Amino acid sequence: MSRLILSDGTTYEGESFGAVSDTDGEVVFNTGMAGYPESITDPSYRGQILVFTYPLIGNYGVPSMEKNKWNFSDHFESEAVHVRGVVVAQESRDFSHSEAASSLHNFLEHHKVPGISGVDTRALTKKLREHGVMLGRIVQSGSGSGSGIEDPNLRNLVDEVSCKEVRTYEPEPQSKPQKTVAVFDCGIKNNILRSFLKRGVRVHRLPWNFDLAGSDLTYDGVFISNGPGDPKMCTATITQIQKSVEKGIPTFGICLGNQLLALAMGGDTYKLKYGHRGVNQPCIEHDQAGEKTDRCIITSQNHGFAVTEDLPKEWTVWFTNANDGTIEGIRHTSGKFFAVQFHPEATPGPHDADYLFDEFVRVLNG
Repeated sequence: MSRLILSDGTTYEGESFGAVSDTDGEVVFNTGMAGYPESITDPSYRGQILVFTYPLIGNYGVPSMEKNKWNFSDHFESEAVHVRGVVVAQESRDFSHSEAASSLHNFLEHHKVPGISGVDTRALTKKLREHGVMLGRIVQSGSGSGSGIEDPNLRNLVDEVSCKEVRTYEPEPQSKPQKTVAVFDCGIKNNILRSFLKRGVRVHRLPWNFDLAGSDLTYDGVFISNGPGDPKMCTATITQIQKSVEKGIPTFGICLGNQLLALAMGGDTYKLKYGHRGVNQPCIEHDQAGEKTDRCIITSQNHGFAVTEDLPKEWTVWFTNANDGTIEGIRHTSGKFFAVQFHPEATPGPHDADYLFDEFVRVLNG
């Protein structure tokens, strides 16, 4: 028997799976029906206890951690499990999939991450929607409380998940001349790397605080990745983005990258009540003047912060969330600098927005 205890004392009992240990973190929920292997290895979940609202998790197992020729995983979004804990209604240890290598239970146990099953995740999700995200603790036995938990957003989580040195990835041989992108790794998902490489783009993967402006690297564009925590912690990245835009270097951001680009240009960000985490978020595209169009795409999302509506001069709204109207993308009137709050690389989720990588490559090619 184990328990999930929220910071206000609300307790949910269930059965332990994964690692038999206690943990704590920010409790958030994900509404996706599938994609748990990608989600638990997404660095954007650093410091969080993840609640899956879909009632059955684990039925197709977990794939192999085998790496590709670039030395990162083909099936996961990083080489580590970043969630602090997992909460499900029902966990299946019987799994069936052609690429499955283990059960979710064994995978979490191997990575020393605890889980709790048998929880009324619908009631828990309603609680988080009404109250907002809360701190919580998973305890295996004995007494415990939800108090005294450090808020992970007060740490620089990006520093914890970013690479520590520059890494360069060469794409497959291409018939056309290659372009090179300097990528600020703020907790980048592997499929962003895959998305660039399959388009013939060379990638310089940089630590979040790398002094790009003072380096001798050659590149055609700048990319700012997704990542965890409060964007205002990333002052070094914000400074580098400002310098890149001042030089007129094409710049593209995803998720945290959207927030960092806004901050670099003089905008502001705020913490959402319970965030957007799932693979079914509708986003409405806006035209160059910032007016809504008739186009709506379904997107994959994982964020707890958003950009305010007070955008800097010469910047317009590119996408808004059809559910709550929050800003999901911004762009400069020049067309050279833009970012989206959702995940066009998916994994998990729909590929409606995959074309945005092609848009960025088009800008790189002039």
